[in-house]
Amino acid sequence: MEENGLASALCPMPTDPLHLFHPPVRAWFDAVFPAPTRPQQLGWPAIARGASTLILAPTGTGKTLAAFLWCINRLMFAPVPPRAERCRVLYISPIKALAVDIERNLRSPLVGIAQAARTQGVAFHEPTIAIRTGDTPASERARFARHPADILITTPESIYLLLTSNAREALRSIETVVLDEIHALVPTKRGSHLALSLERLEALCGHPLQRIGLSATQRPLDEVARFLGGAAAAPASKRDRAAAPTAEILAEFESANAAPRYRDVTIVDAGAPKRIDLRIEVPLDDMSRLDDLVTLPSGPASQAPVRPSIWSAIHPKLLELVRAHTSTLIFVNSRRLAERISGAVNELAGETLVRAHHGSVAADQRKEIEDRLKMGTLRGLVATSSLELGIDMGAIDLVVQIESPPSVSSGMQRVGRASHHVGGTSAAVIFPKYRGDLVACAAITRAMSAGKVESVHYPRNPLDVLAQQIVAMVAMDPWDANAL
Repeated sequence: MEENGLASALCPMPTDPLHLFHPPVRAWFDAVFPAPTRPQQLGWPAIARGASTLILAPTGTGKTLAAFLWCINRLMFAPVPPRAERCRVLYISPIKALAVDIERNLRSPLVGIAQAARTQGVAFHEPTIAIRTGDTPASERARFARHPADILITTPESIYLLLTSNAREALRSIETVVLDEIHALVPTKRGSHLALSLERLEALCGHPLQRIGLSATQRPLDEVARFLGGAAAAPASKRDRAAAPTAEILAEFESANAAPRYRDVTIVDAGAPKRIDLRIEVPLDDMSRLDDLVTLPSGPASQAPVRPSIWSAIHPKLLELVRAHTSTLIFVNSRRLAERISGAVNELAGETLVRAHHGSVAADQRKEIEDRLKMGTLRGLVATSSLELGIDMGAIDLVVQIESPPSVSSGMQRVGRASHHVGGTSAAVIFPKYRGDLVACAAITRAMSAGKVESVHYPRNPLDVLAQQIVAMVAMDPWDANAL
């Protein structure tokens, strides 16, 4: 079914989608996985035929591999273009940590498929990978401009900067764009900014881009698909605009924008209830006591009454949970709280069991912290939303949320970090901080159990974003106003 450029893919599941791939790719996949997951079975036929595709599937079901495996198949076994035209796959992540994690995870299929190709005597090209974020050293940025990698991993802000620099020449050969955790971008002006960057990229490339969007928490799908595909350009008028009255031009403009024609996007709805083991744990027997003032014993008159702190009850319970599990991820809603809790838990333990992880931590420290957790030399992390989206942090067996998460979608993403694999049951504990928070935790927990995430809608006509992009475009090239 198609309506205004959107196509829903609720077709029968292919019996063996692996027949689409080259023999070395099939051999590697069969050696590593028992069978394709539902998003892979439904997604690969659409991606293989070049359709822009939006995939909805629970966390840990192989959405990223569903997007990348066909790209790898094409990069490794299709004719290799000239060096200046090598960059053909662009991956855009909402956060830098996820971009780095994807680069690591791509190494396994690339090495495994290359080994299978050597065993079968099949010629192949080994794709190169480049990362471009705010943490990328100047030397690596210059290297990419001289020798473009086959796969570029970046962020919305960095692709904008690339398009507004001489390095954009390396992007002219892009064929496929993968937008991970697309739900985090759709409702924000950051997403609007990225949408315009993608239109600039398509204009630079001179050919339609295949766009692949991924997320476990995106609703409604048709709204997200419109954001992913974007509106197709209206045909230019052949009449003399200079001679036309201003009122006619404005009327024509309003008519063209009243009902835009969106590009075709195939929607792959592989959604299913996420298996979660979620409980709310009240740290005190009577949370109403927090409202009582405690009078200090005799002392200086300047001392005022103080309220009892719930943290004295939460910190020991956190330490108990961390010690009872192999790897624990504790989510909080602010960077300051992440630092305070990690320090308090370590002080109680008498050793460094957990570390804080957030956007203000230096890049080399973030890498060290993530590596230590994956290797098992660190028992846990106290994180903000920096680890909420899609990151494969290894054998996380428990997620703890302090205070109600910001939204149902955020809660689902955070809980999904535990047992982040096919068929896994995510275990999580939520600690409310006060009585009102307990009500919010109960409501969000109920919605999470039912899989009822919030609807998202992209901003309409954010003119401040448009103005910034127009300035960037005319700073790089002369533009005809109508074409722009």
